[in-house]
Amino acid sequence: MLKRYRAAALAALGLAAVCAATVTTLAVAQNKADAALDRVKAAVQKTLGADAPVKSVARTPIPGLYEVGVGGDIIYVDEKAKYVIIGGNLVDTKTRQSLTEASQSELNKVDFAKLPIDRAIKYVKGNGSRKIAVFSDPNCPYCKRFEETLKTSKLDNITVYTLLYPVLGADSDAKAKAIWCAPNRLTAWHDWMLDKKAPPTPAATCNDNGVMQNVALGHELNVTGTPTIILSNGRRLPGAVSAEALEKALAAVK
Repeated sequence: MLKRYRAAALAALGLAAVCAATVTTLAVAQNKADAALDRVKAAVQKTLGADAPVKSVARTPIPGLYEVGVGGDIIYVDEKAKYVIIGGNLVDTKTRQSLTEASQSELNKVDFAKLPIDRAIKYVKGNGSRKIAVFSDPNCPYCKRFEETLKTSKLDNITVYTLLYPVLGADSDAKAKAIWCAPNRLTAWHDWMLDKKAPPTPAATCNDNGVMQNVALGHELNVTGTPTIILSNGRRLPGAVSAEALEKALAAVK
């Protein structure tokens, strides 16, 4: 009986030794992998300079090619950052999915709960249970097209928080501030975007700091075009997406 217990104990110790060795091997491999990514990051940073901070580095399915997040963009480099692919789109031919778009969406995620909805124009359709925020310029034709989509499509049960983001020039800035200072901001916004009815001249005493703060926030979040739609899960949808595309994106939000 004692021999059997001793054998079992030794076997258990042997198994423990194997497990420990395996864990150690995995840890060493992980450390080497992390060190390799750190080397790539350092090489990219040296190549691009301090004005282009590197946010992330990851391997791609292609040996020797690395995906790098710089600002709000995705680029691809070799291990020594001797060669750089900018503006490329890496696509999985089997799934037909863009790996670049998926990574860029993740890189540019926004914490929806931290968005300043007190500086937004609120529009509710249906029960308003599904929420989006939109950075929008009053002179952007694609923003007007998106407003038309919201009004005329079958999209329902949605709350839209429009953050005025006048980036197309002085007239955009003036119109955004006039809309912000209007007695009814939502009415003034829809009047202009849907019916081309200019907002009333704002009173000299109106505080339009909210518009300027939205512009600063947009720059901070790397919002480079309008409209930029942000779903409640933080994912971005660039441009005047169709009602069908928006409905699909909203349905995918958990």
